[in-house]
Amino acid sequence: MSIDSGSGEDLSGLASTLTDSYEEFSVDPLDDWTTRSMVATMVPLLVALSVLQMVSGSVLEAYEEVLLTNPSLLILVPVQIGTAGNLGSIMCSRLSTQLHLGTFEFRLDNPDIRANSGAVLALGLTVFVLVGIAAWAIGQALGGTLTFLEVMTISLMSGMLLAVFVVVVSLVSVYTSYRLGYNPDDITIPVVTNVCDITGVLILFAVVGLVL
Repeated sequence: MSIDSGSGEDLSGLASTLTDSYEEFSVDPLDDWTTRSMVATMVPLLVALSVLQMVSGSVLEAYEEVLLTNPSLLILVPVQIGTAGNLGSIMCSRLSTQLHLGTFEFRLDNPDIRANSGAVLALGLTVFVLVGIAAWAIGQALGGTLTFLEVMTISLMSGMLLAVFVVVVSLVSVYTSYRLGYNPDDITIPVVTNVCDITGVLILFAVVGLVL
């Protein structure tokens, strides 16, 4: 069987492109997969994120009366921030894998970035609709007074704003961690999940202030 010389040149060009891309967007595992390196990287990060979590708790305390008065909102809080963290983890994992494979390109017109972003937004829309329905139903059972429209508006508005934030912070964290010389597998998921916790609370109560 013969191979056309043009096809050979195309394959050679593709291999060269992938090699160049890998060299530009790859992290050396020999430097990052040692116990000392991971501990030295993660300890300061986890300390900083723990402080951020305390701030998130303080914000929640400020809205304690509103939450106790409206059971539906009390239900929405952990589900909203938990779902945002899960969506962020999914996107960061996929982007980090592309980076290690050498196929990641930080461009808005990159079809892989658009596909991942679209998937996160679609998942967010689906989940936050279901969350709104469940929060309203449970809230009614617990004696809540918020209407179905109010709960759904709060759930969808805050949820989709948070989903957009997840997409942005995931892209920025993966790209920035690489540029700073860190392994995205170590950095991005803890950063995104913790940042989404406090941002989710702020977005949720900003929307509550607009709707109620």
